[in-house]
Amino acid sequence: MTDQARHRENILFLVSLAFVYFAKAFCGAYLKSSITQIERRFDIPSSLIGVIDGSFEMGNLLVIAFVSYFGAKLHRPRLIGIGCLIMAIGSFLIAMPHFFQGPYKYETSMSHNTQVNSTETILPCLANHSMADADGTPNVEDRKACEEAAGSSMWVYVFLGNVLRGIGETPIMPLGVSYLDDFSKQENTPFYLACIHTVGILGPMVGFMMGSYLAKIYVDIGFVNLESITITYKDSRWVGAWWLGFIVSGTVILLSSIPFFFLPKSLPKQGEEDSNHTNTELITIFSFVVVYAPDFIPSIKRLFKNSIYSMMILTNLVSVNSFIGMITFKPKFMEQTFGQSASKAIFLIGIMNLPAVALGIITGGFVLKRFKLSIVGAARVAMAASIGSFCMLGIQNFLHCDNAEVAGLTVSYKGYPELSYNQQSLLSECNMGCSCSLKHWDPVCAYNGMTYASPCLAGCQTSSGTGRTMVFHNCTCISDSVMKATNMSAVLGQCPRKGECDSKFKIYMALSVVGSFMSACGGTPGYIVLLRSIQPDLKSLALGMQTLIVRTLGGIPPPIYFGALIDLTCLKWGTKQCGGRGACRIYDANGALARLGVVQFVSTSAVLRCIYMCI
Repeated sequence: MTDQARHRENILFLVSLAFVYFAKAFCGAYLKSSITQIERRFDIPSSLIGVIDGSFEMGNLLVIAFVSYFGAKLHRPRLIGIGCLIMAIGSFLIAMPHFFQGPYKYETSMSHNTQVNSTETILPCLANHSMADADGTPNVEDRKACEEAAGSSMWVYVFLGNVLRGIGETPIMPLGVSYLDDFSKQENTPFYLACIHTVGILGPMVGFMMGSYLAKIYVDIGFVNLESITITYKDSRWVGAWWLGFIVSGTVILLSSIPFFFLPKSLPKQGEEDSNHTNTELITIFSFVVVYAPDFIPSIKRLFKNSIYSMMILTNLVSVNSFIGMITFKPKFMEQTFGQSASKAIFLIGIMNLPAVALGIITGGFVLKRFKLSIVGAARVAMAASIGSFCMLGIQNFLHCDNAEVAGLTVSYKGYPELSYNQQSLLSECNMGCSCSLKHWDPVCAYNGMTYASPCLAGCQTSSGTGRTMVFHNCTCISDSVMKATNMSAVLGQCPRKGECDSKFKIYMALSVVGSFMSACGGTPGYIVLLRSIQPDLKSLALGMQTLIVRTLGGIPPPIYFGALIDLTCLKWGTKQCGGRGACRIYDANGALARLGVVQFVSTSAVLRCIYMCI
């Protein structure tokens, strides 16, 4: 092979690996950005969404032993290509339910008039006399038949698709890095890796940008008349075109797999004439597959007797738990606490938080190199970064908006704070004669600034207009409120938050960006502390154990228990098409803030304590 041919193959592999890093990060970030849309589409709670999100790590752990042990003996580029194909299949499988589930039917308390030329007048209070019967529990046979027709268990395909994504992603990092290290000069490897990771950083930003854009496009675009849709992308029942992003990301991953099938099994070392170079040992999370070796158990004991290593493992575990839980549900948190749309929340995370994290990682590495810090200096930088992010988080916990004013949920019908909520609190003297359904969520905004769970529960007597422009008139509950309104009408949708909420949100985002930057600044120094605190002969085992523990205990549980905590703050659950509890429509923002704040405070405090003990 000529030098020119070798050089072309080297460049081909570098470009291909960088593209794969971008593609897998792009798809992973898009899934995170689509969590809210998937939850609403399948009418499932946040805790179940957490299980779906954690299934990626489950798939990864299923095959990592095989890949780590046998990967170096097989054709590594082709294994990476096969992994990309599996990831692409997983992405397409996630999108599949959309084509089998039928049109999305959002819950509504009444049949909205959508005919442009119709003169029909809907009477909300009278139209719901039959809805009281719907509050009863349907018999088991009818409910089972309805669920089969509606495809209520289609979320399983999303779960399995994400497992396949985890399986396919497994060979990319260990086999790609080892293949790169085998042919590149020692002094060139860090530069190549930096270039690859720099391209990879673009993936999450593009993924969140696409998630934000598609969250504004209705889920059944091209299949239904959009003029008949009476909700907007700001409504908690709105579902964006989540499936379209997985087709796009799956196609990108599929294209990234092609070059790897044309690369040789190995490339000669740069500057060497032959290709008899011995493959570098893989440093992967199952390096301890040498369990059959006699010194394995003693090595494990030696490793965990190292107090600095044990503390750093605990530090990483706690911080990853906090980060995974936060990034999974942060769009929902911003939506419920500050009244932002899911689309805007996703966009801001992608355009502000993620670049801040990337800049923080680079800054941490620059500080280490510029000042040539020792292990103690690196630990102090990590400690300072954690203290800074802890302070930003502490301020954020005191910066939030009040709950949205929803009659019978967060405030009484008179406008006073609701001390305790139960389903009967949705009823009042002003709507008692309407026989309204208490299960459905079809909010209307009155001109006094208060939201009512449905036109019927607002006591509205008549309506005018069509589709999204429909207006309800003579709403008796509006006149009962202490916030008197000369206009007793209401329009579709939830009322916007008060003006000062926007100002608080801007401050929150500024603190969030600064906190993300500070936290990321401690990432590289913390990793250096871990590397320099262990004996050279245990380094491979230490990195393998560290990654295994963090990915197992830090990647799978957080979305589940964060989701369960969020579910506890739900004030109004939606109703499935076939009856039964659906996705949550409105949360107690103050309760959610308190629970998530406590978890993140405890996490950050544990990180600070562990680093302090290391120093």
